Order: sequence, then C-alpha cells, then structure tokens
Amino acid sequence: MELENELENKFELNVNLEKEQKNFFDTTLGKVINSGLDFGLRAILPDMIENQIINIKDALFENGIKDGIQTAVDSIIDFGKSVSGIFTGKFENMSQVETAIGNGGIIDTVSDLIDKSLVKVQQKGIIGYQVKNLITKGKDIILNNVTTSLKNEMKFQENSIYEIENYINNFNDFFNNKDFEGMTKEYNKIQDKLEKVIPLENIMREISRTEIVYNLIKNNGNNFNLSEGEIEFIKKIN
Repeated sequence: MELENELENKFELNVNLEKEQKNFFDTTLGKVINSGLDFGLRAILPDMIENQIINIKDALFENGIKDGIQTAVDSIIDFGKSVSGIFTGKFENMSQVETAIGNGGIIDTVSDLIDKSLVKVQQKGIIGYQVKNLITKGKDIILNNVTTSLKNEMKFQENSIYEIENYINNFNDFFNNKDFEGMTKEYNKIQDKLEKVIPLENIMREISRTEIVYNLIKNNGNNFNLSEGEIEFIKKIN
C-alpha cells in the first residue's frame, strides 16, 4: 500500500505541473524582457549614464510591464490549449512550447506593454516627452532583442532537455547493470539540471520514475535484491 501511494503521489502531476509551467514562463519571460529593455535602452539612449538607464528600465517594469507579463504568459497558455494535443493547458514537449511562443502573440503583447508603460512614466514625470519619443521610435530594437533572447532561451531548453534525456538513459543502463554508483552520478546530474528546465509533462514523468527507482535502491541499502512487491512496483512505472 505504501508503494502504491508513493506511485500515485509521484505521478499526480496535473495541477502542480500546470502551475509550475506558468511560474516558469513568468520568470523566463520577465528575464527575457528585462534583457531586451536593457540592451535596447542602451542603444536608443547612448548618451545616458548607467543609473539613468536602470531607473528608466525599472520604471517601465513597475508601471505596466511587470503586471502585464502575466498577459503574455496567458497568451502562451491560451494558444497552447488551441494547439492539437494540448487539451489541458499543460505542455508535454518542446515542440508544443515553441509553437505556442512563436504564434501566441508574445511580441505584440510586449510591444503594447512598452507603449502603455511609456505613457505612464511620462505622465508621472519620470521621463520627458523627448525621451519617450526616442524610445517609441527605437522600440523595434527592444523587440528584436526580446525575440533573440527568446530564441536563445528555447535553444538552451532544447539542449538541457536533450542532456537530461541522455542522463535518464544512462541511469537506466546503470540500473539494469546493478551499478548504484553510476546511477547516483546520473541521478545527481538530472537533479542539477532540473531547476533550469521548463517542467514539461513527458520529461517530468521520466524524472519522477528515476527518483522512485533511485530511492527504492538507496533505501534498500544500495542493494538491488528487491522484494517482489518492489519489483512489480518498478515494472508498473516503466
């Protein structure tokens, strides 16, 4: 019964996974927009000093962009739900993520957020009309850099997930060869990468499986002579 409960809990990903994916998009999109603004403002306003650029960027974030990031994230999720195979709002693989990001209207949303935040910071007297006008005219520089940063992030995610898949394959080989030391090395590599990747449904299920198998062996004194119940348990999660 204890093993069955562990299996059920480990694979009950639906609610938490959707929330974790949204949190990932929030954080990642925030970093991407921050990078785009930082690069763009420096190019648009070359005569301004470092602190002035930072103050303008922070003001734009606090006056519309920060709160509006959720709108951009929602556009990703909503488009994802309309893509074939994504019925629950949870992304299963990178192909679905890239499709949603490429077609979910993110850049248009970011463009609107910049326009609205510029109006607010000018009305508050944080920037003058001339600076607002310069940023508006140079907005494409910001948007192009946001696009580039998004592409770089997607490439990083692809590479990271590819590496995790290799670690999982290696882990399985070491398990089949009853090599606990090898399993431990691959398990630690998986855990190190885990915090940096988008929690996709398919890969998270595979990672959960490695955690269950690893802990079964570890709790058995690193001994591969498992009980019949434990062996059946492992077969069930393959």
